Amino acid sequence: MQPDSQVSLWNALSAAGESRYLCGADARVSLGSLVRGSALDGRGEELRGRSVLVATADQLTAALALIELDGIASRLVLCPSDFPPERLPFVINSAGVDAVVSDRTEPLPDLPGKTCLITCSPKIVPANYDRSSPLQTEWVLLTSGTTGLPKLVSHTLASLAGAIQKVNTSASPVVWSTFYDIRRYGGLQIFLRAVLTGSSLVLSSAQESTTDFLTRAGAHGVTHISGTPSHWRHALMSPSAHMITPQYVRLSGEIADQAILNHLQSSYPQARVAHAFASTEAGVAFDVTDGLAGFPQKTLANIPGVDMRVEDGSLRIRSSRTAARYLGHQSQAITDAEGFVDTGDMLELRNDRYYFVGRRDGVINVGGLKVHPEEVEAVINRHPDVQMSLVRSRKNPITGALVVADVVLKTDGPKERTRELQHDILSLCRNELSSHKVPAKINFVPALAVAETGKLVRGHA
Repeated sequence: MQPDSQVSLWNALSAAGESRYLCGADARVSLGSLVRGSALDGRGEELRGRSVLVATADQLTAALALIELDGIASRLVLCPSDFPPERLPFVINSAGVDAVVSDRTEPLPDLPGKTCLITCSPKIVPANYDRSSPLQTEWVLLTSGTTGLPKLVSHTLASLAGAIQKVNTSASPVVWSTFYDIRRYGGLQIFLRAVLTGSSLVLSSAQESTTDFLTRAGAHGVTHISGTPSHWRHALMSPSAHMITPQYVRLSGEIADQAILNHLQSSYPQARVAHAFASTEAGVAFDVTDGLAGFPQKTLANIPGVDMRVEDGSLRIRSSRTAARYLGHQSQAITDAEGFVDTGDMLELRNDRYYFVGRRDGVINVGGLKVHPEEVEAVINRHPDVQMSLVRSRKNPITGALVVADVVLKTDGPKERTRELQHDILSLCRNELSSHKVPAKINFVPALAVAETGKLVRGHA
């Protein structure tokens, strides 16, 4: 689906009825009522042509603002609720922000004196906007930078929606949901899928547990749901995992190893399980639906409108879904001279199938030999007693670093099994991996930290 420059989200919803909705943890809004009204207290016209920072605490209010302002604002800057406030001045300056939409009671710090501040809420009031000539709004997402300051990645609605296909909603309604925050690329993709394909959307909340979210998603009859592999590993540990009966399960954001794909297919036998490759800069490249980790070699040449190649082991992507540029004073270009994005995701070709082995910048150097943590994790996660694992480095005076694994078991067993399980996991690693990749130590831990992005928090010992 490629919205042209004269199409906005509001236009796409012009025929929405009362049955389609957006649902947060505390409120539900019909899309039909939003098309006829305003979540901005009828003040959206004041934001015409402005660069607007959407800085709400709640995902639902952010979603309502995005729909209302696409085609009216010249720029929408999406700010996740956990974004460090001390970095807001950098974002405001880089994006030329002159208006803020918020649902917070406390004022945002360091706003320029003439900044327009408008409150957003799930309460829809009557409004009538002139939508005859919508602007081509620039969408700006924040992603981590190497200096600690965020990168501001610029997209259009067309580049964001380039991989979205129309779904058949005539047989039964489609209800999307996602563990992601919709102000990040992975979550924004699901938000746009729901809005542009005639579906409803159940949003997660940072304030509710995984158990409560799954219970609520089940109560709303969610049919399609997405998250990172780490999201799903946590979800499958929840007693509410059985509360949803999805028709479609999607993974992205991290490497989907065979263990999590098998676990999801076993837990939701009625569902089609897919894993997708996408990044904020490169956009959505492809998805894999054959139930296997990695992807067939022929995929590189078989995705319409997407050019892909592997260079120095890294996946490179060129397509109309790619972001346009970075905002601000960063000199770094998103693409190379030929228009390809170097994703930094490393691949290995085995028997006509490519497998993701990790990030180029995440390599552990063991005596001059490279170890991708995700490659080791994929082996450990295959053990039937393992729920999830995190492989990290530990300093060593001889080799420079050693490989250490923190492992969460599916169930707590007797303490006397600890040594046996350590032996079994290490034996599995020795059978599958080169000796320098085998963990020097296995630590059993009760849980692993997952960032707001849905990815495992990686660090060093």
